[in-house]
Amino acid sequence: MAKPVLPAAYAWLGAEAGPRVLVEALALYGTRETTGSASNPVILAWARETGLDRDYRSDDVAWCGLFVATVVRRAGFEPVAAPLWARNWAAFGTKADRPSLGDILVFERTGGGHVGIYVGEDASAWHVLGGNQGDQVSIVRIAMGRLLAARRCPWRLAQPAAVRPIRLAAGGALSVNEA
Repeated sequence: MAKPVLPAAYAWLGAEAGPRVLVEALALYGTRETTGSASNPVILAWARETGLDRDYRSDDVAWCGLFVATVVRRAGFEPVAAPLWARNWAAFGTKADRPSLGDILVFERTGGGHVGIYVGEDASAWHVLGGNQGDQVSIVRIAMGRLLAARRCPWRLAQPAAVRPIRLAAGGALSVNEA
């Protein structure tokens, strides 16, 4: 499969060797919902892969938690219980005192929550790689004040050196509702 083309501001991510959660997530960059009543078979396959296909049957339903469950599982970790509920990811792994590359970020939003993966930050926003952001896997800026939890993967050996804070330039609008 060809590597996805990232926006210029995030092209540096293509050279990142880890953490594995990030690498798995980047491989899915650009996956889109199918418009109308049909669903993208790739997203439905994620539900089968993670054993969530009894609960998840249409990409009309929020799928940020499904995306994170898929990449976490592919990276060798166990997703949280009921991973389709974004706020449940606040129980994943260990608390990250300082969000860093590859950490799972949980946000509040009108009507529920949102979950994605930290790729960086600027003075006022987290840069988040996630599913169901503009109906696709994309990177968006989310206001820092919306963060509910930052969680780190439960590394079995040593934390990868790539897990570090990343300072980025502010650019683009803030996302206000990822549903």
